[in-house]
Amino acid sequence: MIIKESLSDTERALMMNKYEKHFEICKKLNQVYKDKNTAYGDAFGKSFKKRGVITAFTRMEDKWNRFEALIEGAENNTDESIKDTVEDLANYCIMTLIEMEN
Repeated sequence: MIIKESLSDTERALMMNKYEKHFEICKKLNQVYKDKNTAYGDAFGKSFKKRGVITAFTRMEDKWNRFEALIEGAENNTDESIKDTVEDLANYCIMTLIEMEN
């Protein structure tokens, strides 16, 4: 891993911590993906095959709308937090890349 030499030791440590945090988040996203994909029987992949990339746009748009509503203080009738919503958005982006490569 290359980290610019111009960074101070503190900045370098902070960057390493961010890389480690990114790795941990990706591991969690992968587990959430596995769990949901097993529970829903690859519903996203099946929809993507039928309708194409509009499937991804629609699912992500729903999540963006939820994200916006939560930020604006809308009553949350589910147990989905802003963090959960952002994680779902990240997974939908990755899932879209997977389907596009297939």
